[in-house]
Order: sequence, then structure tokens, then C-alpha cells
Amino acid sequence: MYLQSLAASLTARYQQLGGLVDLESAVQRRQEIMDLTPEDHPNRVHILHNLAASFHDRYRRLGNLKDLEAAMQHLQEVVNLTPADHISRAHYLQSLALSFRDRYQRLGYLQDLELAVETDQEAVELTPEGHPDRAETQAASATSLRDRYRRLNNLEDLNAAVNRFQKAVNLTPADHPDRATYLQGLGVSFADRYQRLGGLMDLEAALQSKKEAADLTPAGHPDKPGCLQSLAFSFRDRYQRLGNIQDLTVAVQTDQEAVHLTPPDHPDKPSHLQSLASSLRERYQRLGELKDLEEVVQRAQEALALTPKEHLARGELLSILGMSLQQRYRRVGDLEDLEAAVQQKQGALDIAPVDHPARPQLLQSLAVSFTDRYQQLGDLKDLVSAVQGFQEAIGTMPADHQDMPELLQNHSVALSERFHRLGDLEDLEAAVQGFQRAIDCTPADYPDRSEYLHSLAVALKERYRQLGDVKDLEAARTRSQEAVNLTPADHPNRARYLQVLGESVTDQYLRLEDVTDLEAAVQIDQEAVDFTPMDHPDRPKCLQGLAISLIYRYHRFRNPKDLEEIHNYYTASFSTPIMNRPESSWKAAVTWASFSAHFQPSDVSMAYQAAFDLLPEILWIGNDIPVRHDAIRRLDVGPIAAAAVRTYINLGQLRSAVAILEQGVGTIFQQMLQLEPDVAKLSQMQAAQLQQLSFKLYSGTSSNPREVAAERKNLLDSIRKQQGLEYFLLPTPYSKLCDAAENGPVIILNSHADGSDAIIILNSALEPVHVALPNITIDLLRSQRDTLKDLLSHCGVRTREESDSTRLFGGREEFTSKTTNERFEEMLTWLGSNIVDPVCQALSSHGIFGGRLWWLPTGLFTGLPLHASGSPDKFIHSYTTTLESLLVAQAKKSSITHKFGVVGVTHTSHGGKNYLKGVEQEVKKISSVIKTPGLQSLKGEHATPDAVKLQLQDCSWVHLACHGTQDLMEPTKSRLLLYEGSLELETILRMPLQNAEFVFLAACQTAMGDTDLFNESFHLGGGFIAAGFRSVVGTLWSMNDQDGPLVAETFYSHLFSNGRQPQASDTAEALQLAVRELKARKIPYERWIPFIHMGV
Repeated sequence: MYLQSLAASLTARYQQLGGLVDLESAVQRRQEIMDLTPEDHPNRVHILHNLAASFHDRYRRLGNLKDLEAAMQHLQEVVNLTPADHISRAHYLQSLALSFRDRYQRLGYLQDLELAVETDQEAVELTPEGHPDRAETQAASATSLRDRYRRLNNLEDLNAAVNRFQKAVNLTPADHPDRATYLQGLGVSFADRYQRLGGLMDLEAALQSKKEAADLTPAGHPDKPGCLQSLAFSFRDRYQRLGNIQDLTVAVQTDQEAVHLTPPDHPDKPSHLQSLASSLRERYQRLGELKDLEEVVQRAQEALALTPKEHLARGELLSILGMSLQQRYRRVGDLEDLEAAVQQKQGALDIAPVDHPARPQLLQSLAVSFTDRYQQLGDLKDLVSAVQGFQEAIGTMPADHQDMPELLQNHSVALSERFHRLGDLEDLEAAVQGFQRAIDCTPADYPDRSEYLHSLAVALKERYRQLGDVKDLEAARTRSQEAVNLTPADHPNRARYLQVLGESVTDQYLRLEDVTDLEAAVQIDQEAVDFTPMDHPDRPKCLQGLAISLIYRYHRFRNPKDLEEIHNYYTASFSTPIMNRPESSWKAAVTWASFSAHFQPSDVSMAYQAAFDLLPEILWIGNDIPVRHDAIRRLDVGPIAAAAVRTYINLGQLRSAVAILEQGVGTIFQQMLQLEPDVAKLSQMQAAQLQQLSFKLYSGTSSNPREVAAERKNLLDSIRKQQGLEYFLLPTPYSKLCDAAENGPVIILNSHADGSDAIIILNSALEPVHVALPNITIDLLRSQRDTLKDLLSHCGVRTREESDSTRLFGGREEFTSKTTNERFEEMLTWLGSNIVDPVCQALSSHGIFGGRLWWLPTGLFTGLPLHASGSPDKFIHSYTTTLESLLVAQAKKSSITHKFGVVGVTHTSHGGKNYLKGVEQEVKKISSVIKTPGLQSLKGEHATPDAVKLQLQDCSWVHLACHGTQDLMEPTKSRLLLYEGSLELETILRMPLQNAEFVFLAACQTAMGDTDLFNESFHLGGGFIAAGFRSVVGTLWSMNDQDGPLVAETFYSHLFSNGRQPQASDTAEALQLAVRELKARKIPYERWIPFIHMGV
């Protein structure tokens, strides 16, 4: 009896004060009592139940799974030993159900949860009305039902839980010690129902019940921290619903108290840390204090470290940590945080069972991270993963769930991104529908409703611009106006909503020409500017929006005051270093330039320079090459550069024309040739600082953008003081570009709707020379390109393989070899008389009658055989993709090693087709000419991608005889086809090629550029120059296999004549001699024309 009394007292004191020593003593005493109790003792079942209860208490305190297993084993024995009609059976069943429930919460086994529900139900049925334990059994059953709802999402379980908790509270006197527990359970159930259905009455009922529970629980009671955490959760919910920051403040304070009151080794510590992290995250989102975000990450990491790996709650913790890391990425711009966020969220998803009700939220959270990573890196796979994740989440989330609007919104944002990337109108249609559904699911007083309306307006406006349906335009204006009306005057989003409203009203004016719409647009845009602080990153865009409205008003009324204000607003928008989303400013600058060309010529130069100065920021170093490539397409850099060049020519500013053209055609090449190597010259700290500051400045995530802009400027200033980095992220000035002509003139060709021109750069001492090309129009250039394609098609030019008669004539008997030659002669004559001859005449007027010259064709000039036109033997012709690439090739010192590598790929797989018979003979000819111990030869099955990569890094001179192919959609995926694999241009560009001097690309499709890109020339030939080779011989189209041996023999015989060491600067002349040999043998045009030289 003494031991039993002592154990009971220790247990009571532990339950009141939470002392671990009391709990350990209670377990020990009750185990002693059990050991002293005979098998047939009448009180054995009661003693065994008490021992199980102590084990269970210790499990809940320390989290040791062995204690829970011991408690369950003893409780099962107690139930088995208790007759069905015994007065205590209901109490024992309830204890066993509690253990099943705890094991479920720990391990997640659905079977345990079902057993808990069944066992509790049996206890309820055994406890009649009026029984003193009736309230306890009702509450226990309610808890199991609520847990099953959380797992299986059956609303009937949740409603039943609310009803049973309410019964338990109603049956319990105000001064009863268990009333707080029942109130807490009722409050949590109301909160769950609010989470599911969004009813404000449930939220208020949850807060009321939880407050009363917390007030009834004494300060030192072990349940106090749990009550406080639960109360904080509902305050946080009410803040999210109604936006009252006082609720958020109380939530943070209450969570902090709960954490403070919980011992470090308590199993509930992670849960309380998690709740505090959630409240701090909400406060960060509201106030933007970085210290809150840092503490969120810290608390989430602490909670995770305290949570056993097999615990079901670990998934939710991983999700919270992932969301916190993602928010820190959005604030700071460290890509490692985003990668870690994806990893943590994926881990959370992997832990969650397929049928878990939280799975849709986990899927959505991960998809949001994929969207962010796509927006940062441009990898289409991330966008695809995001859309798929959102779609799966929508398919598994109940339609009436209160999180559904946010999910629909995020999914529609991803669909909009995919539409802008791929141009599929179905994505835009689906986005419009999704945004509309989000609004339909959102209560009228919901804080996020204005954002949903705004997003729908943007999508409708885009659909109008695509399809021209005026109903979309009217709806866009209506939705934008609703978003503005719902947004308080001091809300940071109001200016953004006004801006989109102004765009919609402007579009409506352009459609209907109602002057009241025009005046309304100006007024709305002015309001957006007035609402935007001077140092806000959105201010430039607001100023530009107002300027565009004024442009339309000037077109209508020709008021000189509007012209003055257009100048002022544009100038102000581009004079600030603080700018969000440079792409929109690029478009604004282009609009300004186009307008100024007609109405304010004095602003044209300033406008174009503002546009092209933005390119390094749009194509900033944090983005991969394919992403920059996509931006070039999307922003029409090529046509706009051509327009800028034409404008500068008309103004007589040829130096500016050359500089702006280099910024246009050389943008992507400049990224590869200058910026990426320059980044390698930076210290690790400088590179990281630049990436983070650029992200903060241009993503609009900084709370103090002016300070960030100043810090970034200071960093760039310090970088530009380093030797070799003077023009880091700056356009190269003409004074340096003109040095590209030190070994011979460079001829730039530019085509535009208003006319075509050539600009000749002679040398640094002379001004550039303009040559008008009056007979060249865009339509004629396009026609010549089409003619060339037709000729090549009829000649069967597709691969390096030898053409047979079927291929040669393309199945059309009347298209003979003779007419093919005649048509080639006509083309070359046309090119000569209209392009090459006028240029040569200009050169002769400056005393230049022969020697080296370089062509820099742009736009539709790209790929035309200029080198074979006019008097082709008069000059030694070369090509360059940009002036910068030629400068880099000239500046690079010749390699001290003269290792020579030959790659001959006769077939790309064992027993493969497309056998290149000429390759074997070609390799033999080269080997017979190059008698050097440094010759390395890779033939047949030895010419694998890995072997070729090693040879490219080791050798200074390389001859590649193989198949090759271009990818016009993603030029960096253009590749050499080798044995059992391929070598992509993107891989070559990333390789360290310190020894690179010259490469002969005797492959198909090695030089024909992607004209849609305005000759950034992402083809294999230009790519090898970008990778570090000083000189390249390639082909405009596929060479004929049987010409390889003759060309190679003549070419290398000249370079290695008289036992001399070959020089990269002699390769152009060597190619000219080889081609001359082909012509002397009366080889058809299509076989000698394609060979071209690039580089020094």
C-alpha cells in the first residue's frame, strides 16, 4: 500500500509540475509493485494499468519509442484480462486507444489510427449517459476522429469530432481540472474546420475555446506550452484572414512563451519551435525584417535536429525549412538557398504518405520552388516540374479546401510562364481559367483577392493582345479596377495594380480611340507614379508607363508640353540605378527610341544607349547561356539593333553605329568571350557578392534598394580597377573595337526595312566608312536565302555523305547539274554586283586593292557566300561573328606547343550507317603531309566523345573529320557526332582549352548560323572561336565526302611547306589555295563554295 500511495503521489506531482525526477521515480515504484504482485492477485489488472500509464507518461516526456511499446503491451494485456461488462473496461480501452494514437502520430501507420478510432468508439458505447467518465470518453473519441480526418480528409470525421468535444465541454463543470483539455480539443477541431472550409465563425470559435483553455491551465502545468502554441496558431490564422497585425504580434509572443516554457529534451519542443518559425515567417512577410527570416531558418533547423528521423512530423518541418530557405533566397539571392529549399521540400514530400491530406500543400510548395528556379536559371524542366506538381496538387486537394485559391493562382502563374516561354495559347487559356477559379473560390473580404484579380487582369490583357477580342480587354480593365478598389492607399501593391490598369485603359483607347480613355490612362499612370516612392524599384516602370500614355496623347493632340514631359519621364526612369526587371525597361527604351526617331531626334541616341546598356543586366552572369539565348529571341535584340544602326547611320554617327551593333550582335558572344572568363578572374567573394546584389536589385526583393544599388556600383567600380576588367559589364567602346581591323578591313553588313548598309572599319587612325547598298532590301535578301536553300536541296546537300543521283536531282529530272551551276552563277553575280563590288570600290578609294578582309554579316546577310562573290581571289576572305571575338583571337598568344590532333569518324556506331569513305583517305593525306612526332590520331571506334575532349585540351591544332549537326532551337546543343556519342557546343564552351590555336571542322552543318538570332552565330564554327581557338575553317553547309582528302592535302601542304611551323594567321590563305584547287578541277559550285575561314 505504501508503494502504491507513493507512486500515485509522484505521478500527481509530475502531472502538476512536470518534474522528470518524479516521473522516473513513479515508473520505478510501479515496476516494483508489479514485480511483487502475484499472477492471481485481484488488483493485478489495475496495477498493470497504472504501470502502463507511467510508461506512457515517460514516452510523452522523453519520446523513447520503447516506453510506448511497453505501455501498449501492458494495456493490451489489461483489456484482454478485463471482462466485457466490467466497470473499468471503458477506461482501459480509452488508455489503449490513446497509445494507438500516439504510435500513429510517431510512425504514421494508418492501422494504428483505425484501431484508435475503433477502441475509443467501444469505450464510448460502454459509457452510459450520466456516467462521470462520459465527458472523458467523448473527448478521447473526438481526438481519434480528428486525427483520422487529418489523415483521410473525411469531413464527417471532423464534424463528429467537433460534436463530441462540444459534448465533453458541456458535461464538464467550470472548475473541473479536465475542462481545459476538452476546450483545447474543441478549439483545435474548430481550427481544423476553419482550415478546411474557411468559415470565419469556426475561426472565432477556435480562438474563444483556446483562450479559455489557456486561461484555465496553471502557469507551471505541463500542458501550458501546448495550449499556448495552439492559441498562437489560431491568432496566426486570423491574421492571415483579416490582416490585423496585432493578431500576428500576439501569435509571435505566445509562440515565444511556449518555446520558453518547454524543456530542451521535451518531445513537444520541435513542435513549439516549428510554430514559432511559422509565426516569424508571417511577420517577415509583413514587415520585411531580415532578422526574422534568419530566426525562422534557425528555429526550423533546431526543430528538425530534435525530431527523430522516423517521426511523422518531420515532413512538415522539412517543408517549413524549405519554405524559409526559399524566402531567404528571394531576399538575398543565394542560389544555394533555393537548391536547399528544393531538397528539403522534396524530402518532405517523400516522407508524406500518398494519401496524406497535407500532400497537396507539399506538392504546391515544391512546385513554387521549381517555378522560382526556372525564373532564375531558365531550365524548362523546372517549369514542367512546377506545372506537373501544381496539377497533381489540384487533383488531390478537396475542391472546397480554403487553400485551393492560392493553389489555383500559383498554377496559373506557372502556366503563364510556360506560355511566355513556348507560346502555346492553350497555356494562356488555362491560366485565365485558373485565375478566375481562384477568384470564385475566394471570399470577398479575403486579403489576397486583390492579387488574384490583378493576375487575372494581366492574363486577360495578354489574351486580348494575342487574339484581339475586345471582351477580354473590357474584362481586364474591370478586374484591374476591382483590384485597385480593394487595395488601401498605403499598400505597397497599389502602384503595381494601377500600372496594369493604366495599360488596360491605354489598350482600350488604342482599340476604340475614345479620348476619355486616353485621359483616364494618363491620370491612372500619374497616380501610379505618385504612389511609388523615389527609391522604389518599380518607379522606373511607372515613369515609363506614364511616358507611353503621354506618347499616345502627343500623337493625338501634338501638345509640346507632352513632348517635354515624355523626355523628362523617360530620362528620369533611366537615370536611376534602382530598377526592377530590366526587361520591361528595355521595351520602354525601345519605344522611346522609336518615338524619338520621328518626333524628337535629339533623344534617339540616349534612348538606344539606355536600351543596350541594359543588356548585360538582362543577360546577367547568374543566368545560363540557354537562358540568355532565349532572352535574345524574346526581346528582338537583332531587329532592334539593326534599327539602331540604321538610325545612327542616318544621323552620321558611324562610330556609335558600330558600337551599338556590337552590343546587339555580340551580346551572347560577349557573355561567353568576355564576361564569363572575367568572372573567373574575380575572387570567390566578389563573384558571390555581385550575384547576390544583382539579384536583390533586379528582383525587387530588397527593402532598401538605393543602398543595394550603391553597394553594387561600388563593387563594380572596384572590379573595373583590376587589370583586364576595365570594361566589366560595360559595352566595349569604338576606340577599342576598331583595333579588330589592324590586319585588314572589317566590313559590317546591316539590313533593315528602311534600307541596307555596309560599314567598313579600316583602322584606328581612320573614321569608319559608310557604303550604302540601295539595291538590297529585306525581301530580296530573304529571296536569295530561299534560292540558296532550294539549290542546296536540289543538290542533296544534307550531310557530309557523297551525293548519289537520286539525291542530287531531288527526284526532278528537269533540274540538271547545268541549270544548278547557272543558278549559282546568278546568285554570286547578284551578291557581287550589289554587295561585294560596292564594298571593294570603297576600299580601292582608300588605296586597298587586296590582302586580308573580314566580313561581319548580320541578320539576313548571314550565311550568304560573300567570299565566293565578285572577284573572290582578289582578297583573302574571312568571317567573324563579332568584333570582340576577333579582338580576343588576335590578342591571344600563339600556343608554344604544336601538338596536332586528327579525328576521323567513319561511322558513329558499330555497324552503323552513313559510312564516310573519304575520311580514311583524308586522315592518310594529313598524316603524309604532317610529319611531326606530335601528331595524335583518333580514328573509328577510338574517336569517342571523352577521347576527343582530351585531344581538344591537349592539342593546339585539331582536324575533325566527322558528322556534325545544328540545333536551331537551342544552338548550344549543336554537336559533333562521334563514335558512340556526341560532343555538344555547350560542353566545348565550358572546357579549358589553353592550347587552342586552330581547328578544321570537316563536318556537315558547321557554320550556317541561326539567323533568327541576328548572328550571335551559335553554330559550331563560331562556337570554337568562342571556346578559345584563334582560327577555324568550317563550312556554310555540308561538304562532300570525296572532297575532304584533296582539300586537306592542299591546305596542310601550304601550312607545312619547307618544314616551317604552321601559323594560325596563314590558314585563311591556305584555305583559299585549297578551294582554288577544287575550282580548277571543275568541281560543282555547291562543293567549293561552302568552305569558309573564321578568326585571325
